[in-house]
Amino acid sequence: MKEILHKTYKFSNSWTGTIIIVLFVIFFIAQAFKIPSGSMKDSLLIGDHLFAKKFAYGISMPHLPFLEVSIMPWSDRLRLVDGDRPQRGDIVIFRPPHNTKQHFVKRCVATPGDELFVSDKNLYIHHSEGDEWIKNNFNHEDIVVFAEKLWVKNPYMKKHPGIHHDEKIMLESQYPMPIFNFAPIRVDEDHYFMMGDNRDHSNDSRFWGAVPYENIEGTPWFVYFSIDENWEIRWDRIGKTPTDLEASGYLDRAVAERIKKDKDDYGIY
Repeated sequence: MKEILHKTYKFSNSWTGTIIIVLFVIFFIAQAFKIPSGSMKDSLLIGDHLFAKKFAYGISMPHLPFLEVSIMPWSDRLRLVDGDRPQRGDIVIFRPPHNTKQHFVKRCVATPGDELFVSDKNLYIHHSEGDEWIKNNFNHEDIVVFAEKLWVKNPYMKKHPGIHHDEKIMLESQYPMPIFNFAPIRVDEDHYFMMGDNRDHSNDSRFWGAVPYENIEGTPWFVYFSIDENWEIRWDRIGKTPTDLEASGYLDRAVAERIKKDKDDYGIY
C-alpha cells in the first residue's frame, strides 16, 4: 500500500499527473467562470469570478478549456451522465441552444410542463402541479386568473431580491417586444426556461427558447474573486455562494444602492 501511495504521489507531482488532475477537476468537479455581463445583476455582478459545481445536474460532456472542443469530437452529445434536474429558482450555467460554444448564467424560472407568459414585463407562471397546488403554495394576492387557469405573478421576486426591472426601459422605446410581452407557452419535456435577474437587460429564453437538459453544465458554487469597474476588490463577496449573498443582506444593500443611483442619474423614484 505504501508503495502504491508513493507512486501515486510521485505521479501527481509530474507534469503529466498535474495536467491529468487539473483536467479531471475542470471536467467533473469545478470550473472557473467570469461573469461578463449584467444580465444577472444584482444577484451576480460583472467582475464576479466563480467556480461552477459541474456535478450538480449530472455530468456534462467535457470540453477542452478555452478551445471548447469536446473530448469526443465525433459525437454531438452534450451530456455524459444524467443526474438531477434544475429546480425552479436555481441559478444555472448552460450552453444556449443557438450557440453551444458559449456559456450563459441565468435563473431557471420554469420546468417541464409549466406554462408561462409575460405581460407588461411581469412574469406569470401556471405550474404543472395545477391550480390546487398553486392555491396551497402561494399567497392569494400573487395569483391571477387567465384562460380559466391560475397563474402566479412574479413568483421569484420576493425570495430573490436581485430580480428587478429597469424603469428606464419603456414600451415606446426601441427594445425587443419579448421584454414587455411574451405569448403563453408550455415548456417542453426535459427543457428549462431561463431568464436573467436583470430582466430588461438579459438575452434569455424569451428570445431563443427553453434550454434542453443536455445543455445544462452546472450551477454557481461560490465567488472566489470579485472586482468592480473601478478595479476595486469586492472583499465582502469572496467565498460566498449566491445563497450566502442573499442571506447576508448583501443583495438588499446592492438593490438600495442601485435604486439610489437610478434616482440620482435619471430622477427615477
